[in-house]
Amino acid sequence: MDSSGTRRQNTRRKLFEAAVTLIAEQGFSSTTVDEIAERAGVAKGTVYYNFASKTVLFEELLRHGIELLTDSLRAAADETAERGGSRVDALDAMIRAGLDFITRYPSLTQLYVAELWRTNRAWQSTLTQVRQKAIAVIESVLTEAVTEGELSTELDIPLTASALFGMVLVAALDWQSFQPERSIDEVHSALSRLLQGRVSGAGR
Repeated sequence: MDSSGTRRQNTRRKLFEAAVTLIAEQGFSSTTVDEIAERAGVAKGTVYYNFASKTVLFEELLRHGIELLTDSLRAAADETAERGGSRVDALDAMIRAGLDFITRYPSLTQLYVAELWRTNRAWQSTLTQVRQKAIAVIESVLTEAVTEGELSTELDIPLTASALFGMVLVAALDWQSFQPERSIDEVHSALSRLLQGRVSGAGR
């Protein structure tokens, strides 16, 4: 990538970080383009140069964030498979990857959870699409686990995938908000036991 491309990528990253923090703090409607530009340390015109509007910026922000999470989940599953681990091991690794991601991007996670239920937003379709990409990664591992006999054929794969995804998001936010003294290892261990008891316990 040439220097101009690198500069633009860095500028967009600053805008993403500024926008997600401000919107998580005070809401989308209350956040202005001026505030985003000031927080990012750029001119207001730079925001519009990179994004046609605040709505477009926010839509791309959500897309970018959930795609990062999806990549993390996929990498965790692939690395487990390469080590010869089971599909349930892969699901456990994905839980840890999700917790790691949320620890790195807490504001983005708060924003995603808040926006998930607001069906009147212009970006709802985009949010639904990128969420499904993340869920699909989990579904694929669950499907393989059922096919290989690790899990019961009676398992409701779409609902279980959604439940695991939601469990990690909500548990992580609750941990950071109300039990911050706990380590990520403690939280992962607790969720891992839930996985082993509720999902893998339904196996052969």
